[in-house]
Amino acid sequence: MGFWGITKEKGVMNLKIVIIGGDAAGMSAAMQMVRNSEGNEVVTLERGEIYSYGQCGLPYVIGGEVDSTDDLIARTPETFREKYGIDARVLHEVTRVDCDHKIVHGIDHASGEEFEERYDRLLVATGADPIMPPWEGKHLDGIFPLKTIPDAETIIEDLNKDVQDVAIIGGGYIGLEMAENLVNIGKNVRIIDRGAQLAKIFDEEMGELVHQEAKRNGMELSLGDSVEGFEGEGRVECVVTDKGRYPADQVLVAVGVTPNTSFLEDTGIYKSYNDAIQVNGFMETSIMDIYAAGDCATQYHRIKERHDYIPLGTHANKQGQIAGLNIVNEHKSFQGIVGTSILKFFDLTLGRTGISSREAEQEGIPYKTVAIKSTHAAGYYSKEGTMNVKLIYHEKTRTLLGGQIIGKEGVDKRIDVLATALYHQMSVDQLIELDLAYAPPYNSVWDPIQQAARKAK
Repeated sequence: MGFWGITKEKGVMNLKIVIIGGDAAGMSAAMQMVRNSEGNEVVTLERGEIYSYGQCGLPYVIGGEVDSTDDLIARTPETFREKYGIDARVLHEVTRVDCDHKIVHGIDHASGEEFEERYDRLLVATGADPIMPPWEGKHLDGIFPLKTIPDAETIIEDLNKDVQDVAIIGGGYIGLEMAENLVNIGKNVRIIDRGAQLAKIFDEEMGELVHQEAKRNGMELSLGDSVEGFEGEGRVECVVTDKGRYPADQVLVAVGVTPNTSFLEDTGIYKSYNDAIQVNGFMETSIMDIYAAGDCATQYHRIKERHDYIPLGTHANKQGQIAGLNIVNEHKSFQGIVGTSILKFFDLTLGRTGISSREAEQEGIPYKTVAIKSTHAAGYYSKEGTMNVKLIYHEKTRTLLGGQIIGKEGVDKRIDVLATALYHQMSVDQLIELDLAYAPPYNSVWDPIQQAARKAK
């Protein structure tokens, strides 16, 4: 896939730019267009009614840590229209793209009428939809996904209906965050996962720390259970798996997402194995003048040295920014990801970056690991709060491949150090040479990641 935009001159004006999707990637792109060009018409088509909000905050609204879903909204459609001159439309769902004639077709759900919109350049930023497997009884009341503000508001309303026992299907990011927040508001929570481990982005021994924390907080874990369906009279009453039946007044389904790209079926746009749109570093698709960014697109993984799919808000905003600049001919390339994420789970912070041991094996990369237990501060200052650190590095070159840290304090800053080291392809030996901040309340003279690096054989 070539860089179509390199032949275009900067400063081209009077373009009709259409963006499909009004959240992170789409509106990051739109703002770059407004700030870096003049004379273009920018139209955004959002199938829902809410623009530009923090999806990652939804569990914390449900748990009462954030007062309202209104607090998650960065800008309203009215703000985009009145302050920035963006034609921000709601309830406009795109159903088809005619690449030959450069027209998008869809349905205006407010009027029920079909619409079409011509474009000179098009950005697909449609995100991803939650997966709902074809389980028997999935349409019973009380069974929900969590992806949007309306989803969260529906769950909150349902929790007020004397719900006590909640089953969460899936032990990933959303499953764990929702588990914590539901326990904190007094619900009995069971996580059901067909795998043997929660938080599968971590290696097995690190995942065991997550299991211990879940049990310490009174949660029930049903691991290695494959869901077959639900039972109830109008409303869900239990979850049926291949191992048993579990009572539930409410069920949250958090088994992953799938890119929202089905409306592009007949366009010939190249897609990845999971239907994510294949893009190059300039966010261009395989068809000229069509770009893609965010959870509907692939991301280049700097460690795996190939395209991957890790749908996170950080990636969506960065890719959207890059797409917006290139669409208005401010040429800039996306430098890729290293797979960094962080998660709060009760008293623990779970941080990881790069690739795990499991991923290194899958990629055929020869690797070694080193793991230690340390403290986030000087040992004589704080003897509580063990920090578990694991480094993965290349067996031959000793280049850092990944890191995982689980502890109570100080995890965030160490993960960000490792993410920076990964970006610059540092070795475990170079970690030792870093000049990191030290004072007894914050660190030892040797930071925990340096302590681990010193033990790397």
